Amino acid sequence: MSAVKTRFPPSPTGHLHLGGARTALFNWLFARHHQGSFVLRFEDTDRERSRQEYVDSIREALEWLGLEWDEGPYFQSERLDLYREYAHKLYQSGHAYYCECSPEELERKRKEALASGRKPGYDGTCREKDLGPGPGRVLRLRVPRPGVTVVEDLIRGAVSFDHSEIDDFILLRSDGSPTYHLAVVVDDLTMGITHVIRGDDHLSNTPKQLLLYRALEASPPFFAHVPMILGPDGARLSKRHGARSVLEYREEGYLPQALRNYLVRLGWSWGDQEIFTLEEMIEKFDLSRINRAAARFDPEKLLAVNAYWLRATPTPELAEEVLPFLRKLGLPVPEDRRYPEEALETVKPRARTLLEAA
Repeated sequence: MSAVKTRFPPSPTGHLHLGGARTALFNWLFARHHQGSFVLRFEDTDRERSRQEYVDSIREALEWLGLEWDEGPYFQSERLDLYREYAHKLYQSGHAYYCECSPEELERKRKEALASGRKPGYDGTCREKDLGPGPGRVLRLRVPRPGVTVVEDLIRGAVSFDHSEIDDFILLRSDGSPTYHLAVVVDDLTMGITHVIRGDDHLSNTPKQLLLYRALEASPPFFAHVPMILGPDGARLSKRHGARSVLEYREEGYLPQALRNYLVRLGWSWGDQEIFTLEEMIEKFDLSRINRAAARFDPEKLLAVNAYWLRATPTPELAEEVLPFLRKLGLPVPEDRRYPEEALETVKPRARTLLEAA
């Protein structure tokens, strides 16, 4: 196997939350376990919602968790010419074609399909028109018909997708901007990504991306789709379950080693072991031990793991971590560091967060 290379490609449209942090951690651990490299890439082609503040926030959260990257950060907004170059290759080779159907026409056909009980989708109106580029036209992939694409997933096994369920999807919008599928395939291909580890909500995207690799006559990476994280009530994890951004956990007095430890156990296991140092995670992490079933977020268990790491952290080191919380609470910060260390020895057995320890 060639040198392992993974990536974490967040969209800078919000802060880094637990699901994204776990995805980053799994990719980072897999790369470190195989002495490979880890790439940070921002999918920032949504210019209306992408913000520099979120780029900075995501970077800060990854750094706090100790997930340093070996390459990047790359920005899709700086690679637009490359995407158009690959789109042109697909058009020239006959694997893509231009479509002049207006949004209004497509919407009308969608409503007609729904009204007649059919699944809405692009009907291939322009597939054989042999159109060239022009104002208002989009570029679509010519999906082979009939056909089946099989995703050989490293966690779920073989998953088949019939091409009758896959539209001739858009590669370039009418303004020349790339869609997600084109950009992500070109990025992974040109960056030499060997393994794509991501949430299973992306599984349905994978056959489209495999079709693009095939059209480009390129070898695809290996894919591994990890189960989603659910809240305690079994619904998809959200803020109402108490889930917050990574940096909010930092502000509430959680330790990075505790959050890492808790996240790695959301869907991955090593026997009954619950507590892992970073070195143990790197040594033991393997995709074969990721469960197919969804993981459940338990805020009380996260607190318990944090309490363990508070007790396990040497008191002088912990005292440095507590000082900012003393200031936050408006409490005096003693010049003699022996005082907070002595006080910490008293509260460490009971405290669950740095805020409580302060």
